[in-house]
Amino acid sequence: MKKIINKIFILFAVISLTQACDVEEYSDLNNPEVDAFRDNLTRGDLQDLVGGVLYSMRVRLGTYYDDLGVIGREYWRFSSSDPRFTADLLGKENAVLDNNTFYITNPWAARYRTVKNVNLILEFIEGQDVSAQFTDAEINATQGFLKTVKAYELLLNLNLTYQNGIRVETADENNLGSFLGYSESLTAIRALLDEAAGDLQSGGDAFPFTLSSGFAGFDSPGSFVEVNKAIASRVAAYQGDFSSVLTYLDDSFLTLDGSNLDEGVYYTFSADQTDILNPMFFPVEATTAGARIVQPDFITDAEDGDERLNKVAQRSEPLTFDFLTGDYAVFRYKSNTDAIPIIRNEELILLYAEANIYSDPAEAVNALNIIRNAAGLDSYVGADSEAALIDEMLMQRRYSLFAEGHRWLDVRRYDMLDELPIDREGDDVFTQFPIPLTENQ
Repeated sequence: MKKIINKIFILFAVISLTQACDVEEYSDLNNPEVDAFRDNLTRGDLQDLVGGVLYSMRVRLGTYYDDLGVIGREYWRFSSSDPRFTADLLGKENAVLDNNTFYITNPWAARYRTVKNVNLILEFIEGQDVSAQFTDAEINATQGFLKTVKAYELLLNLNLTYQNGIRVETADENNLGSFLGYSESLTAIRALLDEAAGDLQSGGDAFPFTLSSGFAGFDSPGSFVEVNKAIASRVAAYQGDFSSVLTYLDDSFLTLDGSNLDEGVYYTFSADQTDILNPMFFPVEATTAGARIVQPDFITDAEDGDERLNKVAQRSEPLTFDFLTGDYAVFRYKSNTDAIPIIRNEELILLYAEANIYSDPAEAVNALNIIRNAAGLDSYVGADSEAALIDEMLMQRRYSLFAEGHRWLDVRRYDMLDELPIDREGDDVFTQFPIPLTENQ
């Protein structure tokens, strides 16, 4: 990251986000003069800059989700041009995760690029008198939105490196903060989210910029703070602080309603030449040149009648690569312009259920039944012990959040990695990725 973060680089997206504002023209939108923003940030500039953040948030997402999905044994990623998806990520024949390979360096750099972009915008806002352009409420709203994005991007990198940690303090590229361990990093991320929530609550009625359609319903400071609280509830769950999970959820967009599972915020995609396609989409009949094939246990472990199996599709014939064979393709995303969830209500209901396992088991069962019934399953009739409810909760998360980047993290935080299937003799299940080699250069 040192090489990346020392380059003052803001990725601009020439997309429809700017159509509501007057935007200044620059000779090269990919390499603008940073001093121009630092000295005179206009409303049009801010729209462009936020558009750049929304663009860079989606860069290398496919690699991030493949990292989690493959190691978490949700699916196999076949790629005849790069067998490391089925060799390194599956721990084939004593393979180790390389600290200088695309599956860690690319998503890691992309997330820190977004963090850097956020830091620069915050610097532009805080380093000059912008009162002629923005009200105090608009400044607070902007800071709250950007800090929430920053915290979320840091969390994604921490999901990869786990106990190896991340850098949280990165605002001064000449004096980067040291690496914090997993627990310290979660504490810092949660504190940043809490700070952002305070800004949003003082942010007035509207953002001084337009967000993408993926934020529909949460595109004002007052509504977006509910997203902030939802993300904070996820962080608190990772910390094992379940009383705080419930507190955050009280202020989030949680709705205990099985008909409202998809409400939330999303990464959006389009086929516009200036935009990005959904990197998680492959056709059902894709070849080994590029395919995501469901790990067979996902099919055989499912309860009869589970409608969430519509997230996979049976191929006309099995596909084999690197001694792995599967009949089903990942079909969670059914086109190259489908949205990918950032966080949605189905996850919040499951977080609510998880938190209540430790304080109100009956309420945990009620929440789990919302998920089960929405999936076409009968209500839960198992034991109400803590261990039994944890198993049931993890089972429901496995099917509800399939291919959304959760399974590996869930079994890891419950110390159940050894329960993931081993598909070939000599394969291994990794706990974490190494810190990229570029951090030491």
